[in-house]
Amino acid sequence: MSQPNDTSAPPTDEAVHRLVDVPGGRIHLVEQGSGPLVLMVHGFPESWYSWRHQLPALAAGGFRAVAIDVRGYGRSSKPRAVDAYRMLAHVADNVGVVHALGEETATIVGHDWGSPIASNSALLRPDVFTAAALLSVPYAPRGGGRPTELFAQFGGAAEFYMSYFQAPGRAESEIEPDVRGWLAGFYAALSGDTAPAGGDGSLFFVPPGARLRDRFTGDVRPPWLTETDLDVYAEEFERSGLTGGLNRYRNIDRDWEDLAAWDGAPLTQPSLFIGGERDASIAWLADAIKAFPATLPGLVSSHIIEGCGHWIQQERADEVNRLLVDWLTTVRRDA
Repeated sequence: MSQPNDTSAPPTDEAVHRLVDVPGGRIHLVEQGSGPLVLMVHGFPESWYSWRHQLPALAAGGFRAVAIDVRGYGRSSKPRAVDAYRMLAHVADNVGVVHALGEETATIVGHDWGSPIASNSALLRPDVFTAAALLSVPYAPRGGGRPTELFAQFGGAAEFYMSYFQAPGRAESEIEPDVRGWLAGFYAALSGDTAPAGGDGSLFFVPPGARLRDRFTGDVRPPWLTETDLDVYAEEFERSGLTGGLNRYRNIDRDWEDLAAWDGAPLTQPSLFIGGERDASIAWLADAIKAFPATLPGLVSSHIIEGCGHWIQQERADEVNRLLVDWLTTVRRDA
């Protein structure tokens, strides 16, 4: 696959890697197809590659499918400052990508951390992002107290994983000596086929003196994750490190401050939600899903996939592709 940097290059039926300039640096992306722009945003610890099954499916459905490496990941810019990974910076990156591709508007799709990045992009810039699809993590408007103070109350003596990720260098020192092994354990622990029975989310609570990887389920491999897939992820993070991705967690309080003007704001554009039945996020955020009539008044449809875990677009690629293309077609028809 070629790697042109010309931002005016036309979309193609083949997947093409590109680097585009945005106000905060450069964003690496992969695009395929032509038609209305669909921007796909990954979560932690992933990359553009987590959308490898969606790129050709959306292209075949008549869309210009674009999957980015979020700042801090892969070949995208990696600012040193922790506050460079605040939500406002990610929203600006997404707007910059749309404009760099010669477009004025796009539909945005996000998974895991990419879901709140997508929803906040649509919330803050409805002039650019005209519809939003959210995978695994439901929309929950800004509200409540300071996030780190709330998370400190979770789990009793055990530490909630978002709190565990706060101190710079702490999680890196656990992960980076064995990136491939850590990723394999993390992916398996959250996959519907290999997650621990019960799905109570205990993985995300770290006992005193322990590491997050001590909670992994052993040497198992979910069927959707091939050796080649794991190699791709491991090689990316071995080259780039984990700090950029972890810095997203280190901005949750800053986001809460930055987004005060949008406290409780609904996301009004046409939207879609897809979750996995065996994803702990669904249980933790059940109230957010129940609130969709108020928080997502433009919701077109919501789906919980039976037996599926957290890595939804990789675990159940065909089903997710069908739901996405059907929704995108509906949104385009009704526009």
